[in-house]
Amino acid sequence: MTSTLQSRSLRMRLSRSVGLAAIMVAVSGSAVFAQSVLVQGNRRVDAETIRSYVGQGSGNPQEIRQNLMATGLFSNVQVSRRGAQTVVSVQENDTINRVAFEGNRRLKGDVLLGQVQSKARGPLSQQLIDADVERLKDVYRRAGYGLATISGRIQPLPNGRSDVVFTVVESGKTGIKSINFSGNGAYSSSRLRGLMSSTESNFLSWIKTSDVYDPDRINSDLELVRRYYLKNGYADFRIVSSDARFDDAAGGWVVDVSVDEGPQYKVGNVSVDSRLRDVDPAALQSLVNTSAGDTYNAEAVERSLVTLTTEVAKRGYAFAQVRPRGERDAAGQQIGITYVVEEGPRVYVERINVRGNTRTRDYVVRRELDLGEGDAYNKVFVDRAERRLNNLGFFNKVRITNEPGSAPDRVVVNIDVEDKATGSFSIAGGYSTSDGVIGEVSLSESNFLGRGQYVRIAGTMGQRTQGIDFSFTEPYFLGHRIAAGFDLFSKFNDNTNVGYFESRVTGGQVRFSFPITEEFSITPRYSIYTTEIKIPNTYSKPYNDCSFPIDGITPGSPGGSDATTAFNCLTNGEATVAVKEARGTTLTSLVGLNFNYNSLDNYQSPRNGFIAEIKPEFAGVGGDSKFLRVSADARYYKEFFEDFVSIARVQAGHVQSTGGGDLRMIDHYFLGPTLVRGFAPSGIGPRDALNDPTGNALGGTTYFGGSLEVQFPIFGLPRDLGLKGAVFADAGTLFNYDGGSKSVTNPGFGACPAGTEARQFNVAIVSGYQSNVACVRDKNVIRSSVGVSLLWQSPLGPIRFDYAYALSKDDGQFGTAVLPNGQTISGKFGGDRTQAFRFSGGARF
Repeated sequence: MTSTLQSRSLRMRLSRSVGLAAIMVAVSGSAVFAQSVLVQGNRRVDAETIRSYVGQGSGNPQEIRQNLMATGLFSNVQVSRRGAQTVVSVQENDTINRVAFEGNRRLKGDVLLGQVQSKARGPLSQQLIDADVERLKDVYRRAGYGLATISGRIQPLPNGRSDVVFTVVESGKTGIKSINFSGNGAYSSSRLRGLMSSTESNFLSWIKTSDVYDPDRINSDLELVRRYYLKNGYADFRIVSSDARFDDAAGGWVVDVSVDEGPQYKVGNVSVDSRLRDVDPAALQSLVNTSAGDTYNAEAVERSLVTLTTEVAKRGYAFAQVRPRGERDAAGQQIGITYVVEEGPRVYVERINVRGNTRTRDYVVRRELDLGEGDAYNKVFVDRAERRLNNLGFFNKVRITNEPGSAPDRVVVNIDVEDKATGSFSIAGGYSTSDGVIGEVSLSESNFLGRGQYVRIAGTMGQRTQGIDFSFTEPYFLGHRIAAGFDLFSKFNDNTNVGYFESRVTGGQVRFSFPITEEFSITPRYSIYTTEIKIPNTYSKPYNDCSFPIDGITPGSPGGSDATTAFNCLTNGEATVAVKEARGTTLTSLVGLNFNYNSLDNYQSPRNGFIAEIKPEFAGVGGDSKFLRVSADARYYKEFFEDFVSIARVQAGHVQSTGGGDLRMIDHYFLGPTLVRGFAPSGIGPRDALNDPTGNALGGTTYFGGSLEVQFPIFGLPRDLGLKGAVFADAGTLFNYDGGSKSVTNPGFGACPAGTEARQFNVAIVSGYQSNVACVRDKNVIRSSVGVSLLWQSPLGPIRFDYAYALSKDDGQFGTAVLPNGQTISGKFGGDRTQAFRFSGGARF
């Protein structure tokens, strides 16, 4: 036992001795290394840091020098040997005190500072400054100012510090000079450029930014081109290459795109192959959106996948997957499509990560997915969510990827987004023949507080109209895909050019929108508003002087010797007694329902598709107005040749009183160029022929009409100018005024002119120059016109010029009327008001 203890003690002493010797050798080695490497010239960099570089590598002096220079800490390094000693002589770079910019007006200094590698308190390096100059040039190129010149200089300061100053001499905007396509035969290069949001520079470049080169936008544009080909039957289409280069000679960017179109395919046989028990493929066949003989459409295939996947999931197959199987017939240029429905892998969504959203809230992104954490994973729903997120307009980029979860049957879904600005402030100005000069100031936000809500407030001021309106929309009401919102408005209209009265409508509306399918939706709504009718009665607008003589002047006969009675109250313009009956304030409480169908390929500039709306409305839930109104409007677009688009439109409407009495005048339809171009606003339909041959429109209860139009490009002009021409033919009518008593045996004067009907109104008339009877001309004749148009989808807003020639109209009728004072008036009574030229549009500036 004693010998054992002694041996242990001996081992411990030996161990301590060995450890101490090892430490002494290490210290001795370090001291020897420090003595063998002499560092000279260093002021801020520690000598041990420099020696650590000497100890690296093979000890080659040239290699040591290169390693030290690569740190960017030194402007010069010399390495030499003195016997067994290595001498390292360094000359340190100055420290950067600050980085400044001069001459930059278009790009802020904070933006430029984030792009350079030279930083305050960092080492000063001419090589780094030269590299930063190139980086800044690239930043200016991408911002559209590629001809800007940039230089960097060093401003020495005491204590080994220096300022780095970048001087910028900015240039005019250098945009995309040309976008060139090669390999395309089915569609022209101009057509493909028209699909892109990026445009070429032209004389409008001073007010547009779409010609600024943005690689991300170019990539998105090429995806639009790809999807366009796939939608039109080119299933083999691919983009071979795309190259963007800055051309100094041209002074801008040149984008070259090479494509391989392949053949255009038709849809061959379409079938559903169900491999699920209790799921009959015949029952799913009717849900498919592709039919044999159609042009192959990748978007229709995608819609079919979503519809079939949703239907199968409803039947209890949460893990079912639907995939298309295409069978190409190259000779016949057909693709047979089989939708294979089968049980997919039992994979659950473990977690959904939303990343990159600095402003948009997580739930706004998550709600676009039709699956959540814990649900069965389905790629069809994930792909649809990615399309929805892109269509929101909230993000510059959207990318959804997957990664394995914590178990083999778990998957993590990552949604990476990049927020973009969604608010806008605009000042709009324009002119129209109906409203005159008009201006609008609006502030809108489509992603309010990052909640995905839409808010807009706008004020309008014009010659004949003023107003303000506020709109709010919540796209996901109570967590469901229901858009709910409300509108508040107040609008004043000067109608004295068509009806000798002024009106103000003030109220609000609550609405809900239920999407039934991708194309069809239903929108119930409730509106409540007041309508105030006023009749001006001034020297410039004496439209009520028969009842209330101006300044006590008694109306006399034309040509009278007394200056105070030198005009007649009717011939200087007088509001019809129908308007006088409607004068005052009316409350309307209305419920309505909109049925909307929209299959347009492009909402801004449609070429193909169908859009229709039916609007039944009932007023009488309280208030003064009591009527039932139904209107419909449908348009069909068809491109029959490249960029030649035909448009067929039909519209109709009917309103009738439900209160047992006459329909109030303000509840009638007042139409003109919106039904048949070539006619003035309120220029069609019933009117009071006695009080004014053309001015006093009364409105009608029934209208219908149709039009045919062909839009075409104007050859020789760049497509991105947005100029198009059009020819059109319109036909329609408005008739059946439902106001006033129709059984008038004694109108109070001789008789109404021929071709009119006496209607009596419940209104008191003060003077003897106007009775309470209107002579209503109400002819159900078809109005028609033909014309030409110039359309400009300008960067300032849409502008349209129409010139129309009326082919048929109500010309009125010659006759004689006797006024209450016995005066006889002869001439043409009634008739439509035409307007050959019409200009409408708005501008953002």
